[in-house]
Amino acid sequence: MNKVPISPFAKEFNFEDIRPYYDHEARAVLFRLIEDSLFFNLVNYLWPEMTMKEVLEKADKVNSNMDFQLEFMHKAIRTIVSKTATALTCNGFGHLDKNESYLYIANHRDILLDSAILQILLVENDFPTTEITFGNNLMDRGFITEFGKLNRMFTVLREGTSKELYEISRKLSAYIRHTLVDKKTSVWIAQRNGRTKDGFDFTQTGLLKMLNISGTDTFEKNYAQLKIVPLTISYEYEPCDVLKAEEFYLSSLHSKYQKSQGEDLNSIITGVVRNKGRIHLEVGKPIINELDQCDGINDNERIKKLAGLIDKQIYTDYKLWPVNYIASDLVDKSDKYKDKYTAEEKESFISYVSQSLVKMEGDKESLTQQFLKIYSNPVATKIV
Repeated sequence: MNKVPISPFAKEFNFEDIRPYYDHEARAVLFRLIEDSLFFNLVNYLWPEMTMKEVLEKADKVNSNMDFQLEFMHKAIRTIVSKTATALTCNGFGHLDKNESYLYIANHRDILLDSAILQILLVENDFPTTEITFGNNLMDRGFITEFGKLNRMFTVLREGTSKELYEISRKLSAYIRHTLVDKKTSVWIAQRNGRTKDGFDFTQTGLLKMLNISGTDTFEKNYAQLKIVPLTISYEYEPCDVLKAEEFYLSSLHSKYQKSQGEDLNSIITGVVRNKGRIHLEVGKPIINELDQCDGINDNERIKKLAGLIDKQIYTDYKLWPVNYIASDLVDKSDKYKDKYTAEEKESFISYVSQSLVKMEGDKESLTQQFLKIYSNPVATKIV
């Protein structure tokens, strides 16, 4: 069994219900998954050229979570990228030390691929993969749960009374710090609950407050221990733009948007199969020395300033594509950014918007504006 030290801030908690599988559990879990019919559906899409004999041969090499990621998941994510994107680029890994563990706080555009793409790029740049947060609303306690935990995903519980949610936050905070400090393993977490639906990427202060609960020292030392790295992923074409525009539109009509059964799974599938054009991932600089800029009369003020430091890197690092500038000009009814795109690119994007609107139900003008803002708002935050 995996033996790791337990820091004082983690000793009161039992992480069994939220942790990923340990390395020594990986082999048995994988062979259990192979017996599930859902596994063959994955094989047909992600590894279409692989025979069952080859699946079993690969599985026989798996003795850890990392083995599973290298033998199966790396090629699977690369297959998704090759089928649905025209290019994948990255920058910024030179900011990091391969012997350190980091807390990657990332903008959130796609449920699965945001973190999955980071994993393949980490491997290709000779870094170890991370553990990944995964909402319990996406875990069905069956195949998906087992598959996720084998991929080093740990569960974020999202439901309960105010008192229960506070205890959930304490435990989650302790687990993340335990993973970074004791296990020496990096962690990916989204900067907010849920994906951005309007193209604005901002870090929720509640997330940063949760992370600080497990801290036992000063504000600066607590966050320095986490080694926060802002992470920015930029899709030329948003994987779920139609679904996001519809959800935001319906939210504007009702006081609270109610998800339908299976909606999250549909978003995962849509994100995997839809065209994304070009994709870029930018790794920011660890926020450690800058923590002394987070002054204030109380922690709430200091946390707001820390959120601002994270957001500034994400806004700066977001890669704008021609479609972003086109959308901005269409929203503003201007030609301010006409030097950023060609007439052919504009015509192509307008056609794309028109075809996308056909799939949406509701007031077409409102839907059009919401759809365009998914692409135009990153321009606004980049230039501020």
